[in-house]
Amino acid sequence: MTISWSRRTRLIGGCTAAVVALPVAVALAATSSSGATVTVAADGSGTYKTLQAALAAVASGTTLTVKPGTYHGQVQLPASKPGISIVGSTGNPKDVVITGDIPQSAGGATKSATVLNLAKGTTFRAVTISNTYGSGSQALALYMGGDRQVYDTVRLLGHQDTLLSWSGGGSRIRQYVYNSSIEGDVDFIYGDGTLVIDRSTITSLNRNSSNNGFVTAAATPKANSYGILITRSTLTSSAAAGTVALGRCWHPGDATSASGQVVVRDSSLGAHLRQAGAWQDMSGYSWKTCRFAEYANSGAGRSQGTADRPQLSSSAAANYTPQKYLAGSDGWNPVR
Repeated sequence: MTISWSRRTRLIGGCTAAVVALPVAVALAATSSSGATVTVAADGSGTYKTLQAALAAVASGTTLTVKPGTYHGQVQLPASKPGISIVGSTGNPKDVVITGDIPQSAGGATKSATVLNLAKGTTFRAVTISNTYGSGSQALALYMGGDRQVYDTVRLLGHQDTLLSWSGGGSRIRQYVYNSSIEGDVDFIYGDGTLVIDRSTITSLNRNSSNNGFVTAAATPKANSYGILITRSTLTSSAAAGTVALGRCWHPGDATSASGQVVVRDSSLGAHLRQAGAWQDMSGYSWKTCRFAEYANSGAGRSQGTADRPQLSSSAAANYTPQKYLAGSDGWNPVR
């Protein structure tokens, strides 16, 4: 799967990471539809020492209970192994850290991603996924490439291009991120999939610039009604007021079939967000070629009536809920 980046603008500059603490979740049971469970422990006390060794050995539908530790190197979940669950044993995502430091310039998005998840029906719970490469290149923490994926109480940490939801031009894919923390600076929530981020904290890193980046870069196909939904969440930053955009309009490889769709609703928006220019052009494409909107937000960064921040009516907003985004033709509803 290859993504053309020739038309993406890369912003380079310093930044200071600020991790937002999440409340410690209660310990979560490790169960799966098949009933199979294995333990992964970096200290050797489990069945496997690495996640990749476990994933190579287990069958679809297995739960991997992961003991506290730092797990280095890429983790790949192939499409041939659906239904896998990876669950931190303590319920605290800070205790289990899956980390890498490969930039996209070293071989593309699939090689850069610390976690490359192409499998359907997977769950990640109570873990941290990070790419520590830093600024200077796109560097993915998580590549979501499968349908019906759930990420519950996770920390997704990076700089540029932290989180990618990408169908690769295939069938529609859906992902649900809940009670989590996502941080980055440039286009750090992006892609062409259908992605709901619910009850989470989204932190824009401070690049100490008049342009501190963009939260989203959607490339939703025109044929898809739903792209990225951010709901019941908090958007925060230590960056200066009015220096971060909510998103920009991405047309991968100049694809005219793209019309990025993003709604930010029922969320608290910090003062770091722009009033004018909250939604921005990209690579010669007007933000108006995408489908951007807000609804019922609060906080200093909410729209103050600026003309270029479209707002949904209450009747229209009824069609842009987590359930509507994720239902598809099979009625999938992981929403909590």
